[in-house]
Amino acid sequence: MIAYVEGRAIGYDDVGSGVPVLFLHGFPHNRSLWGPQLGALAAPARTISMDLRGFGESAPSAPGSVDGYADDAAALLSELGVDRAIVAGLSMGGYATFAFWRRHRERVRALVLCDTRATADNDTGQQARREMQALVQDRGSMAVANQMIAGMVGRTTREKNPELVDELHRMMSLAPTQGIVDALDALRTRPDSTPTLATIDVPTLVVVGDEDVLTPVKDARAMHLAIGGSRLEVIASAGHVSNMERPAAFNHVLSEFLFSLTAQ
Repeated sequence: MIAYVEGRAIGYDDVGSGVPVLFLHGFPHNRSLWGPQLGALAAPARTISMDLRGFGESAPSAPGSVDGYADDAAALLSELGVDRAIVAGLSMGGYATFAFWRRHRERVRALVLCDTRATADNDTGQQARREMQALVQDRGSMAVANQMIAGMVGRTTREKNPELVDELHRMMSLAPTQGIVDALDALRTRPDSTPTLATIDVPTLVVVGDEDVLTPVKDARAMHLAIGGSRLEVIASAGHVSNMERPAAFNHVLSEFLFSLTAQ
């Protein structure tokens, strides 16, 4: 489905009924990343996934920024008549989730931080973003997918589920060049969200694959320790896209979290 917010297209899916859960994908993904979660949670939930600007069916809008992603998410919720939602973000979607909290916290019922980190890029990381921008402009999205795929999934997935590796590679290789360039700007310039962690006063679930090499368990544990009352779940035999690599395990911990919210 497509919503038009301020004249700009935002691609989204909206499945089920119950407590609204908004899913924000990582880089360079699209909303199909969350296919294993839409309508598949044991807890009654209205699962909403969206394409961040420049990806999938969402129109690009430079300059790229995590604040822009967050504002788009809030605008989509308004378009769908959702006042408050659980906001779940993976990797880059996690950075957008932090921005959503800073800019629209009155609309947050709870947070789910998946395979992400609070810290900003250091100088080395920023240079790597610039080099990837040059790569995609010179050789296209396939070159980015080729470079990233090994780190995107865990060792177990690479060995036992090559079909999933191929599916994820296709998703990344189809990402629009401009969306990738703008997203790399957003990643490179995002603020350090470490000070934000102490301000989070809603129920928060932190999820990470135990084979995630991009945002490893130590990063997830640091967020968990800094967010009062948060819950940490480590998904065994999963890498950076734990929701796709171990969907049953991921959906189980997310459903338990949702049930705990409704019980309150």
